[in-house]
Amino acid sequence: MSNKPGHQARKRFGQNFLQDPGVIERIVRAIHPKADDTIVEIGPGLGAITEEILAVNPALQVVELDRDLIPVLRTKFFNYPEFRIHEADALKFDFRQLVSDKPLRIIGNLPYNISTPLIFHLLSQAGVVQDMHFMLQKEVVQRMGAVPGDNNYGRLGIMTQYFCKVQPLFEVGPGAFRPAPKVDSAIVRLVPHQVLPHPAKDLETLQAVVRTAFNARRKTLRKALAGLVTVEQLQQLGINDGLRPENLSLADYVAIADSLVDRKTGSAGVSGDDHG
Repeated sequence: MSNKPGHQARKRFGQNFLQDPGVIERIVRAIHPKADDTIVEIGPGLGAITEEILAVNPALQVVELDRDLIPVLRTKFFNYPEFRIHEADALKFDFRQLVSDKPLRIIGNLPYNISTPLIFHLLSQAGVVQDMHFMLQKEVVQRMGAVPGDNNYGRLGIMTQYFCKVQPLFEVGPGAFRPAPKVDSAIVRLVPHQVLPHPAKDLETLQAVVRTAFNARRKTLRKALAGLVTVEQLQQLGINDGLRPENLSLADYVAIADSLVDRKTGSAGVSGDDHG
């Protein structure tokens, strides 16, 4: 490995640069980029994955917050005139503006410190996305794919599965990065559903129910959702109020949220579709 100082990874950006060629090749194979895809990379870092994607798709776009990295990327990829860098915070970036005639394919080695809010931000724009491939902390990927009854099951998994099919692909050890993180990583593929399997009448109500439930995940539903629904209302829905939040499926949570919407509108037939 060369000893040139280069760009130092920054703690405040949660940077861990991927450097293992075998892992990079595996990730690119999993993404399977094509020349005419609309691909957006979040946090390209020093361009390890960027370089491989550009070789196939010279119109790759990247979103990078660290302004010190931008001249490094411009210099490294100067011979790709269609390569575009958006200097922006991915947490606030409107990815919909990048859609052309094809839906977006979003990729990235996501900083661990913002991965969960960033996933929620991207899910809100899932309607314009073909698929997403992310490197995340292994535990985050486990949470995204968790099923009812799992210790890892919670708000992140429920809301990710509301919008997407979750496919954990493979794990990556700390040695593949510089500096080496203190945790294992994993690659996950998220494919937005063409048709939502359990569409909610109001997305914000669903999010509020799930958030409230898992703020008290150790309590029974009777207590965890006390401010929102009564025991009788849960029983009417065929849901056992003695269960814990982690025992309910996505469909159960949608049923609870829809019943709240129906009560608010005073009609079981009114649907304020808001899938965002």
